Amino acid sequence: MKNIWEERYGADEYAYGEEPNAFFKACLDRLPDPGRLLLPGEGEGRNAVYAARQGWAVHAFDFSAAGREKALRLADRFGVHIDYEVADYETAHLEPESFDAVALIFTHMHERIRRTVHRKLVLALKPGGHLFLEAYSPEQLRYGTGGPPNAQLLYTLADLQKDFSDLDILQLEQIEAEIHEGQYHTGLASVVRLVAVR
Repeated sequence: MKNIWEERYGADEYAYGEEPNAFFKACLDRLPDPGRLLLPGEGEGRNAVYAARQGWAVHAFDFSAAGREKALRLADRFGVHIDYEVADYETAHLEPESFDAVALIFTHMHERIRRTVHRKLVLALKPGGHLFLEAYSPEQLRYGTGGPPNAQLLYTLADLQKDFSDLDILQLEQIEAEIHEGQYHTGLASVVRLVAVR
């Protein structure tokens, strides 16, 4: 699996574009003051760079060294700093109650680790901190417009309700949305979206 991402991110073109995810941008823009933001599975840095440009102190991680390299290059182009480490969901070291926001944007984890990792990310939030998530639902398999082709990597509303039950859930929905992010997320899709506060 890691080889697939190294190859995808090793290409010259940004696989999912250089603009931030629209849902992420809308959520972040609604918060009154920038603080510390955690972006797991950040890939090539499009969301991290946008957040840094808005004044957020960004910590990102991904297991792809090629993704990190392109993220840092994008940050340099815009004259911002992001703290980006090569790590996976299970081994990334996160201090409890250290982030004002956590954003999970198409970070599809296998069900065998998903709940444990989500719990770890909840604990990394400060009290009052926000968590945003957008991911493909199992119905996305019928659309074929992006995302993993494996139902065990896709999220239901029940999954998210259970995983984030310790948070105050402000928004939890499954919708059809037009997603246009580079060559791998293109067209009408079935997504789940979550906004929650610790």
